[in-house]
Amino acid sequence: MKKNGADNTNIAGKIYDVKDYHKEDEVSAGLSSTHEQASDTMTEGTIDGVMENVAGKDIPLQKNRK
Repeated sequence: MKKNGADNTNIAGKIYDVKDYHKEDEVSAGLSSTHEQASDTMTEGTIDGVMENVAGKDIPLQKNRK
């Protein structure tokens, strides 16, 4: 059962665009959400909350919680 064959091809070739944040369609919303998650992961670092210091000791971003 093949529905919307042409639409499937267009979706597969779609890449993220900054304008996707303001669009209402499901594909654009998914792309903008995925882009934001990937961007957050790359900028925030690791789950352990430590910033690597290339010149010396790593810097903890949070104090120990009890």
